[in-house]
Amino acid sequence: MNRTTVSLFACVTALAAVTGFATLTSPDASGTDTATTATELPVERTSLLCPSPSISDLAETSYTSFTPVTKGAGSDGEAELVSAAQESQDGKKSGKKKADKPVLTPKEPGTPVTGDTSGGDSPALIGTAEGQFAPGWTVQETTEVAAGTGRGLQGVNCTAADTEFWFPGASTDADRTDYVHLTNPDDSAAVVDVELYGKDGALEAPAGEDITVPPHSSEPILLSTLVSDKQTNLTVHVNVRSGRVGAAVQALDDKIGGDWLAASTDPAGSLVLPGIPKDATDVRLVVFTPGDADADLKVQLASPSGLITPAGNETLHVKAGMTTAVDLGDVMRGEAGSLVLTPTDESVPVVAAVRVTRGKGDQKETAFIPATRAVGTRATVVDNSAKGTTLSLVAPGRGAQVEVTASAGSGGGKAASKTYTIKGGTTQDIELPVPSGLKGTYALTVEPVSGGPVYAARTLTDTQDGVPGFTVQTLPDDRGMVEVPQADQDVSVLQR
Repeated sequence: MNRTTVSLFACVTALAAVTGFATLTSPDASGTDTATTATELPVERTSLLCPSPSISDLAETSYTSFTPVTKGAGSDGEAELVSAAQESQDGKKSGKKKADKPVLTPKEPGTPVTGDTSGGDSPALIGTAEGQFAPGWTVQETTEVAAGTGRGLQGVNCTAADTEFWFPGASTDADRTDYVHLTNPDDSAAVVDVELYGKDGALEAPAGEDITVPPHSSEPILLSTLVSDKQTNLTVHVNVRSGRVGAAVQALDDKIGGDWLAASTDPAGSLVLPGIPKDATDVRLVVFTPGDADADLKVQLASPSGLITPAGNETLHVKAGMTTAVDLGDVMRGEAGSLVLTPTDESVPVVAAVRVTRGKGDQKETAFIPATRAVGTRATVVDNSAKGTTLSLVAPGRGAQVEVTASAGSGGGKAASKTYTIKGGTTQDIELPVPSGLKGTYALTVEPVSGGPVYAARTLTDTQDGVPGFTVQTLPDDRGMVEVPQADQDVSVLQR
C-alpha cells in the first residue's frame, strides 16, 4: 500500500469517527448515490440570543431555560446564559466582574431553570448549550411592566442568529415606540440594513443602511428615527450584509400596552397564524409580499368546529412591495381560533402577523402572533404556571394526534403527558396536563404522533389592576435533530 493510499484510509477513518453512526460511500456506476436513507441524530450545539428586555425602571424580567430529554443525546454537556458584553473575542467569559455569574445555568434536561433581573438597564444575553443540553434547548424572556408605555406582560422566545428577518406589524404612529433589537453573538462585526415598507411601498430610510453591530453586543434601533413618516402599519426587513444577528421588534404603545413582535416564518404562499385568544376584542392582520407580484389570499379562521370565512373579509389583495392591513374586529366571538391564509389562485410568497387586543376602554393590552412553522418533530414552550396558561393546537389540513408533555416544575414536581386528537380544519384550546406536586413553572413539549401538520401557540395571562396583561408565543419545530446520511462503505474507492 503506497503513502497516498495510507493517507486516504486515515482520512476516511477519521471522518467516520466524527460523523458517529454515518459511514461513507461513493456514487455507483450509474452516477446515482447509493445513500438513500438518513439517520436523525441530536444536535450537539445550540446558540440562542435574548434581546435587552426593557427600558422601564419598573420592569421585572424572568428567564426560563429548558431542554427536553432527548434519546441519543448522551450524558455530557453544559449550558449557560450570559450578558452579551461578558463574552470575550474567543467566546469565553471576560475578566469583568459581572462576567463571573451567568444569568442562569441549567442543571439537567427535563427540568426548567429560572433566573431574574429588574430595571431598565438589563443587557441582551447570549446563550450556548452543548451535548445533552443542546437538542431542543428553549429559553423564554418574560417581562412585567407595571405602568407607562408598553405596560403589561411582554414575552419573547430567545432565538438563533440568522441573516434575514421579516416583521409585519411594526409601526411609527405617534402612540407607538417600536425598536428593532439586533444582537451579534460572533467575534466579528455584523453589517445590517433595516428596510421599512408602508402602505405605499418602500420608505426612504438612509439611516437604516450599513448599521454596524459590534462583536458580542446588541443595538436597539428606534424605528421612528429612521423615517419621518408616521405609519400605522409597517413591515420591517432586517437584511444582514455580513455576519449574522438575532433580531426582534419591541412594539410599545402609550395607551394599549405592548409586546415583542417575533419574526414571521420565511415568505410562503400559505401561512398559519395559530392561537388567537378566544376573548380577543380586536384582531388586526398585517401582510406583506416581498416579491414583484401581487398576492391574492383566501382568509379563513380555523375555529373549534371547522374552517369559516370572516364576513366581509373573505379575500385579501396584497400589492407587491406594500404593507396591507385589515381590521377583523371581534372575529373570535368567544371561541379559540387561528388564521389560515391560502392563495386564491397563483401562489405568491408572503409574510404576515396579527396584532391581538384584549380588554376594553382604558383597560386594553396587546400582543402579536406571527405566521410560524409547523411543530414538525417537536416544539417546546416554557414559563408556564398552574394558572394563566393556554395552549392552542391547530390542524389546518388533515386531522392529527398530538402528545403534550408537561415537564417537572422548576421547584419540584413530576412530569405528565396526554395525547389529543385535533380534527382537520380546527383549533383546540386543550386542557393541559399538569405536573403532580408542581412547584414553580414548567415546560410544555408538543410532539405530533400521526396525521397532518400541526401548528401551536401558547398564551400567558396575568391581570393586574384590571388590565388583562398577556403575551403569546408560537411553537415552531425546535430543530433539535439533524439528518445524517447513511451509506454503505466502499473501500475500493481508496484504490482508484
